[in-house]
Order: sequence, then structure tokens, then C-alpha cells
Amino acid sequence: MTRENIVGNVYDKYGTRSPIARALMSGFLESAAALYAKAAPATVLEVGCGEGRLAEYLYTRANPRPWRFEACDLELGKLVETLQPAIVFREASVYELPYADSEFDLVICCEVLEHLEDPRRALAELRRVAASSVLLSTPREPLWRVLNVLRGKYVGDFGNTPGHLQHFGRAELEALVQTEFELVDVRAPVPWTMILARPR
Repeated sequence: MTRENIVGNVYDKYGTRSPIARALMSGFLESAAALYAKAAPATVLEVGCGEGRLAEYLYTRANPRPWRFEACDLELGKLVETLQPAIVFREASVYELPYADSEFDLVICCEVLEHLEDPRRALAELRRVAASSVLLSTPREPLWRVLNVLRGKYVGDFGNTPGHLQHFGRAELEALVQTEFELVDVRAPVPWTMILARPR
């Protein structure tokens, strides 16, 4: 497995007991839910689903629920066992998604682009399968690495989380996304940038 192929989280940010980390994750999930609601999709694909926890969170809070919710990752060995059976999981690469053009109203790709050798190629593939919207997020640099160092993590790598090949500030992520999409809404839950956009 190469560095860019890390599946799931190195650190259990969903199950952490740290009150600070839990507050940060609450901000992340609230922003994701707000942008998801704004998209109001009937069909959803999450690319790079990891353990499946974001898919589960969004699916269970959607009103109305989408009639189709799929999620994929390079491998599915880290899926938690208690996920909604209505969510369909399959193995797939972000570079070659096994779906038709414009197959999903909303395509979600959170915490993935920073792991990729070629994020622009991935965005082109996300645009191909997205009919109406994409929801994207990455860690906001350099804040992400500063916070890692402050908590004593990855100090030898200047706070760089294992598997992070790309480092996006808000402006850099917005510029990258605009190569394939038009920005609809941008949120900044600390320490992430989260974007809702529509295909050009």
C-alpha cells in the first residue's frame, strides 16, 4: 500500500474522548450536514468513505432521506459494523469510479484530496459522476499541522499527518475546486475547509 492509499483515519476522530477534538468534530459534522441539506439530494455517492461514519451521519440526519446512498473506497476492511443497511458500499478508486456520467445528485469527497498524488484528476472524475453538486473538504493548512504539533503528534514531520501528500490552505483549495466546479458555499469549521460546489 502506498502512502496515498491510506484508508480510514489514522486517528479515531469520530470516537475520540478528547473534549477539544469532539468539539472540533462537532463543527465539522454540523458544517457537512448544513451543506448536505442545502444540496437536498435524492441520490448520493460518498467517495473515500473510510469507516463509513460520515455516510452514516448524513444518511440518518437527511430529511427527506435520499432514495439511494452509495459509498466507496479503495478497500472496505475498516467499515464499522453498525452502519445503515440502506447504504451500499463498494470498492473503487477515486480516479476510476464505476458509475455513469451524472449518476448522482450529490458526490461527497471529504478528507481525501490531501491523500492523492493527482487531486485534479480526481476532481475531474468527481465532476463526471456528479449531476448537481459536490461536497468536498480538506484539512486547512498550515493550521492543521500547527494543531498536530501543539498536541504532540507527528512532530518529526512538522505536524504532517501520515498519508497527507497535499497541503491546502483555503485559497488553494478554492482555486483547485474551481478548475472543475463553481463554488456555491464555503465553510471553515476549524481546522478544515469545506466546499459545496456545482459542476461547470
